[in-house]
Formats: sequence, C-alpha cells, structure tokens
Amino acid sequence: MSSAILISKTHLLLVVLLPLLGAVLAGLFGRRIGRIGSHTVTILGVAASCALSCLVLWQLLQGASPFNENLYTWFQVGDFTVNIGFMVDKLTAMMMVVVTFVSLLVHIYSVGYMADDDGYQRFFSYISLFTFSMLALVMSNNFLQLFFGWEAVGLVSYLLIGFWFKKPTAVIANFKAFLVNRVGDFGFLLGIAGVLYWIGTLDYATAFANAPTIRDTTFSVFAGHEWSVPTIICICLFVGAMGKSAQVPLHVWLPDSMEGPTPISALIHAATMVTAGIFMVARMSPLFELSPTALNFILFIGATTAFWTGLIGMVQNDIKRVVAYSTLSQLGYMTVALGLSAYSAAVFHLMTHAFFKALLFLAAGSVIIGMHHEQDMRKMGGLRKYMPITFITSLIGTLALIGTPFFSGFYSKDTIIEAAQHHASEHGDWIAQYANMAVLLGAFVTSFYSFRLLYLTFFGEERFRNPSAHVTDADSHEEVHAHDDHGVHEPHESSWVVTVPLVLLAIPSLLIGFFTAGPMLFGTDVMGHVKQLPFFLGSIDVNSAKDVVGKLAEEWHGPVAFALHGFTAPAFFLTLMGFFAATLLYLVMPEWRKVVTRTLAWPIKVLEHKYWADDLWIKVFAGGSFGLGKVFSLFDNKVIDGVVVNGSAATTGLVAGLVRKLQSGYLYHYAFAMILGLVALLALANHYWQ
Repeated sequence: MSSAILISKTHLLLVVLLPLLGAVLAGLFGRRIGRIGSHTVTILGVAASCALSCLVLWQLLQGASPFNENLYTWFQVGDFTVNIGFMVDKLTAMMMVVVTFVSLLVHIYSVGYMADDDGYQRFFSYISLFTFSMLALVMSNNFLQLFFGWEAVGLVSYLLIGFWFKKPTAVIANFKAFLVNRVGDFGFLLGIAGVLYWIGTLDYATAFANAPTIRDTTFSVFAGHEWSVPTIICICLFVGAMGKSAQVPLHVWLPDSMEGPTPISALIHAATMVTAGIFMVARMSPLFELSPTALNFILFIGATTAFWTGLIGMVQNDIKRVVAYSTLSQLGYMTVALGLSAYSAAVFHLMTHAFFKALLFLAAGSVIIGMHHEQDMRKMGGLRKYMPITFITSLIGTLALIGTPFFSGFYSKDTIIEAAQHHASEHGDWIAQYANMAVLLGAFVTSFYSFRLLYLTFFGEERFRNPSAHVTDADSHEEVHAHDDHGVHEPHESSWVVTVPLVLLAIPSLLIGFFTAGPMLFGTDVMGHVKQLPFFLGSIDVNSAKDVVGKLAEEWHGPVAFALHGFTAPAFFLTLMGFFAATLLYLVMPEWRKVVTRTLAWPIKVLEHKYWADDLWIKVFAGGSFGLGKVFSLFDNKVIDGVVVNGSAATTGLVAGLVRKLQSGYLYHYAFAMILGLVALLALANHYWQ
C-alpha cells in the first residue's frame, strides 16, 4: 500500500518555482499591481509552496520512497554532464517545511512592519526570491546545483542587508557580509572541485556511493607531506559552512546584518541562510564520516563559536544584536553536534531553533514598532503592560532558547549537551573536553543575556516615559538618557498582522520538541514506547561506532522522562545560575551593576570590542591587502609604466628624432649616403674574400 504513494515531480517544481514567480511579479510589475498586489502574490506563492512541502513530508511519513531524479541536462562537456534535479528525502522535506513556514510568517509580518517603507514592493520581491534560493539549495541533488543555490542565497542576502541603501551603515554591512562569505565560498568551491577530481562526479548519490573508495587516498600538498583526501575535501567544504553559518572566525558579518529590516533578520538568522551550512554538512555525512580529523576541526570551531560569541551578547544594548549573538552561539551548538557525528541532533536543533529564533526576532521587531523605531534596550523598560502579546510570546521564545524542560529548545539543545558529555567521557582528548565545557558554560551565558533582554525591555522603570530617567548599564561606563533623540512616546501593542505570526511561532516553540524528539532523534513513537525506523535513515550516514545519538537512544524513555531528568542535569543548574544572576543585577538590585562594571572593567572592554575580530579583518587582512596593493601600485607606476611602457615610448621617440634628422629631402645627401654605403659594403666584401 505504501509503495503506491508517489511524490509528484510537478509538486516539487511548484514548491520551488512559486516563490520565484511571486518575486518576479512583485519585482518587475510592482508598480502596476501596487502594494496590495505585491504582497498578495508573494504571500500566496510561499503559502502554496508551504502547503505542498507539508504534503511531501506527509507522503514520506506515510511510506513514500524518496525522490531523486534529474529533470533536464544543464550542460555537457565531453563525458561530463551536469543535470538539474531534486533529491527529496525526509531531511530535505523537513527543511522545506521549516523554510516555507517561517518564510510565510515573515511575509505576513512584513505587511505590518514595512507598511510605511517606500521600497515595499521591492522588499517583498527580495524575500520571495530569498525563499526560492533556499529551496533550490536544499532540494538539489548535485553539488553544482547546490552551489547555485548557495550563491543565490548569498546574493539576495546582500540585497536584503543593504535594503536601506541610503543608510551608510547598511551599505557597509552588506558589503562586509558579501566579502566574508566570498572567503568561505572559495573554500567551498575547492571542496566541490575535490569531489569532482577524486570521485569523478557531482551527483550526490553517486558521490556518496563511491566515497569509501577514497578513504585511504592521500595527496601531497607539499613535497614529503601526505594529506588525507577525505580530510582535504571535508575541511574545504566546511570552510564554506563557516562562512554561511557564521562560525569563528568568519562570524563577523552576521551581527552587522542587523542593519537590514527586522523581518530580514528573522529570515536570515532563523531558517534560511545561516542554517545552510549546517544542512550541507548533514547532507554530506557520508563524506565527513571518512575523516575524524575534519570532524575534530568542526568540533573545535563549533565549541569556540558556541561559548565565546555568546559572551559578547551579554554586553550588547541593541535588542536585535543580543538576539543576533544568540544566533551565533546556537549555530555553534549545531556545529558541535556535527563534529560529534550527531547529525540528527544538529538538524533537530536547526528545526526547533528556526521557530523560537524567528519568534524572538519578530518580537524584537514588534518592540521596535511599539517604541517608534527605538532599538536601545536602555531606553525601554516596563513594556509588558503596554505590549502583552509581544511580552508573552517573547517569554515563550526565551524559555525555549535557554532550554527550559518541556519547551522545544530543551529537547534539541540538551541532546547536544548530553552527546558532548558522552563523547568527552569516551574520548579523553582535549578537544572533546573543551567542547563539553563550552556547551555546558554556554547554558549559563544564554540564560543570562536572554533574561537581561527581558528585564531591560519589559520590566523595571519606564525609561521611555520620564525624560530625566537614565540607566547606567553594567556593560558600559556611560549613562544613557532616555529620549536623547526621540522625545516621549506612548508604547503600543502592534497590529494583528504582526502579532498573529508571533502567536503562530510561539506554538511550535512550546510544543514541537515534545512531539518530535522521539521520532526524529531516537527512532520511537511520540511517547518513546514503540521502536520505529530512524527518521533520517537513508538521509544521514553515521558510523555505528561513532553513533552517539544511537547510544543516547538506549536511555530514552520518552519526552516526559527526558524533561524530568533535565531538572537534575548540570546544564539546568547553570541555566538557573544565569537566571538568578540576571534577575539580581537587572531586577532586584540594579545598583550592583556599577560594582560589577568596575570589577570586571577589562573583560567587559574585551567583549565590547568583540575580541577585536573586526579590527583583525579590517585593519590586518583588509588593511594589509591594501598596503600590499599600494606597494604593487608603486612598482606598477614607477617600473612597469615608468620604465617599461613609458621608457619604451621615450626610447622610440628618441630614435625616431635622430633618424628624422637624416631625412633631409636633398638628393645629393641621399647620393652621398649611397656612396658611403657602397664603400662600406665593398670593404666588408673585400675583408671576407681575403
């Protein structure tokens, strides 16, 4: 019976092409169809795509075979052929649903958020095109099509981050994002080239099937130094993921992407661009399983990102930037899971994170609307009675983010923490121990900056109302006066077109982890009683000896037991410590923040400067390249142009001037020259004849 269920090729084409159609109509005909027409066609296109994505996932859950077909030949060079096609299994279908669902709610939300913007039609065209690009990426069945979607996502993100192109900081931010991603994409392209060179194909299924043949293959990068080919390929591929998923040190673009409109922040940070790298590594699991060295490298980078970038969020005062650094930290958790070979846990956290992080960004946007475009949390306070829906949904998103038992984030995040602890207990190496400590301490950091945001925004003194009110922030030595620029405004709850998406995102943020942890992670029914086939069977390949999630499944007794056990776990106590610290400093005894500021002045300065990572990139790498360019420019001007080019011209002119003097135009001068020439020839001939 299940074999009769077939995934329609037409449905898959509509999933990816409907958002593109909406983008074309809004972008090229936006003036004709107007604002209402522009948001209508894009919302309907993404809504239909979401509905069809849900249908495809349901068909796979009912037993339909995964879809892997080529639709047409893109180009052929000799024996090398590149096709356009789709690979749709449960991993892809889950991503399709998450991308289209979050994108749909962002589209609806944008109707209210962008209502007064002059670029309304252009904005809807961009976000619909962004959705198309992400779908093309996740549905591809070959590396070249993946690279097309990869670059398309990067291009549209450039347009969206710099959407307000008359704003200098937005222009700098989108240029920065574009350049940093080019660094990662160069490595990604080298990885794809390595797959083609050593495996001989760009088709996923063929490449994965033939991957074991290169397990012991080596390549001499430098004479006498043999490198493992799988390690070279996987590290190059992961460098691409470091750019897209903003891993240290290629993370510097993501906080600055907050210069774009808030709906873009939600779309980029929740379900699309930054998750592309996580999805890619999970999809390439048959390759990454061949290289323990590459996995250790991934584990180290992920652990560094999870903890150290989270610390920066503790001192940010822009409400969107706090959530942005939270995204960096959570992406680090996902990357740690990839390094542990816990690919299913990484993808599961990707899914739950998409809902509660989109919720937090859109809630931040609602606050910004209610505060008349104020983003500094030090100029807020006491908003919960003015914006009750925004407050409640923000609280739900926060509880999910910090990993509160029974909330969705708990099931995904604690699985990663448990996997790291299990890995550290089995492997005594320093990388395993470092990763374990990073994800554990990250629980404290996440809790602290999350409740700090809640308290500064929704609790305490109404600093927007009293122009003389001020707050001396614990993370800054300056006093910030409310209404330095804005005067007194009455906050207000956002319109239904903004609050409805918040409510719809709050529901999965609260519930989806409870109902999907068993089936997606541990191969059981919802309550953990009946064993089933693993959800990602055939999509993710894990060496049984390294299957840490499979070992955790032996202790899985359902979502209720797992949540109750969570109350006794070290991560929960660290989360409580973060909650108590934030409550003490920002709610109960705010005057203590001055003492903390003075005591921790140097660490706070380091965090405020973001470890000087921007200076490293801008002054050292970019500045060094600029200086090197000046040296070559000087060489070009003085030597190439001055000596070679201009010198050649000057020499030619000099010779021409001398020769010109010989051309007098008098016949007897030429006759005399001929006689001299004849005498010279006779003398030469006489010399050789003798």
